Amino acid sequence: MSAEDPNQRWELTVSDRDNDQLAEQLAAWLATKVDADDAPRVTSLTKPQAGGMSSTTLLFEAEWTKDGEAAGGSFVARMPPEQSAFPVFENYDLETQYAVMAGVAEATDIPVPPLCWMESDAAILGSPFFVMRRVNGRVAEDNPPYVFFGWVFDSTPEERLEITRKTVEAIAKVHGIENPEEKFPMLHGEGSALRRHFEAQKRWYNWALANDGFRIPLLERAFEYLEQNWPGDSGPDVLSWGDARPGNIMFSEDTGETAAVLDWEMAAIGPRELDVAWPILIHRFFQDIATQFDQPGLPDFLRRSDIEKLYQEYTGHTVRDLDWYLTYAALRHGIVMARIKRRMIHFGEDTDTADRDDYVMHRKLLEALLDGTYAWD
Repeated sequence: MSAEDPNQRWELTVSDRDNDQLAEQLAAWLATKVDADDAPRVTSLTKPQAGGMSSTTLLFEAEWTKDGEAAGGSFVARMPPEQSAFPVFENYDLETQYAVMAGVAEATDIPVPPLCWMESDAAILGSPFFVMRRVNGRVAEDNPPYVFFGWVFDSTPEERLEITRKTVEAIAKVHGIENPEEKFPMLHGEGSALRRHFEAQKRWYNWALANDGFRIPLLERAFEYLEQNWPGDSGPDVLSWGDARPGNIMFSEDTGETAAVLDWEMAAIGPRELDVAWPILIHRFFQDIATQFDQPGLPDFLRRSDIEKLYQEYTGHTVRDLDWYLTYAALRHGIVMARIKRRMIHFGEDTDTADRDDYVMHRKLLEALLDGTYAWD
C-alpha cells in the first residue's frame, strides 16, 4: 500500500534469517520433541511477506513416522524479529503470548490455534520461539486493504454484518473470562489497569520515536488531550485481546465460521472499551484511505453503531466513553504507523518528509478526533 497506489502491496524487509538453515535447525529440534522412528524432516519453510514487523512468522511442513505410521503436519512458528529488521515493538514476550493463548483456550471455546511447544532456549534458532498447528482459512487482508477488493469486498452487506458479528462475539468471549487478573497474573500490576496501559504507550512512543529525535507533535498533542479528558470509572477490568479485528480472525471458506483467533501479543488487562474501539478505528483508517482515492470502500462494514449494539447484546454492557477510547486507539495506531514509516525509510522503502505529523498515515482522522469533528456512521 502506498500513497500513490493503495492497491499495491507493501514490500517490507521481514527477516535476514536463512530459510534452509532454519529448516535444518527446526528438524534437529523436532527430533528432541516428538517420539519418532527416525529423524523428522522439515519439507518446506517459508516466511510470509506480511510478517516480520510484529514478529517473524515461519510456515513449515514437517513429517516423521511413529510406530511405522506417518505423522507430522503443517505448523507455524513465531519468533521475535532480529534487531537488524528494525522492529516495531521494543519487547516481544513470547512466553506471555503463549500463556495467554493457552489460558484463553482453556477458559473459552474460542478457537485458538492448537499450541505445540514453547521453546525458551535462544540457542536453537537464535531467539525464543513457539510452535502451533497451522489452521486453514481466510482473513480480512490489510496489505493491500480489504476495502479495495477481495472476499470481504465482494461479500454482501449481510455477509459483512455477519463478519462484524463474529468479531464482536470473539471479543465478548474474551471479555467473559472470569477473574482475568488471577488467570493471567503476568498481565496484572499495581494501580489502574488503564493507567498502566497508557503509560506503556508513552514508553513505547519514546522508544520508537522520541528518544531518537523523531518527535511527532500530533501524537504528543493526543497524549495531552487524553490526559486532560481522562474517562471516569470503566467498571471491572477484563482480558483485552489487544489487536481485536477481522484481520486477526481466520474464517472457514466453506462455512464462514470462525476457524481461529490470532495475534495475542498486545493482550492486556484493561477496560472493555479498548477492544471495542480498536476494530472500529482500524476499519475507519482503511475506509478513509479508500475515500481519499475516490473509491467506495466499505462504509457498511464494522460500523460504530453496529459494534456498540452487538457488544451490548452479547455482554449486557453499555459501552462508555467510546470517543475517548477511539482517540486512544488512533494514537496507538499512530505510533505503529510512525514507527513503520521510520522502518521503511531505514530500509530505503520510503522517503522522509519534513512535516513529522505526516509520519501518521491517518493524520486527518486523528486531527478530526482531537477537534471533535470526525463524522461517524
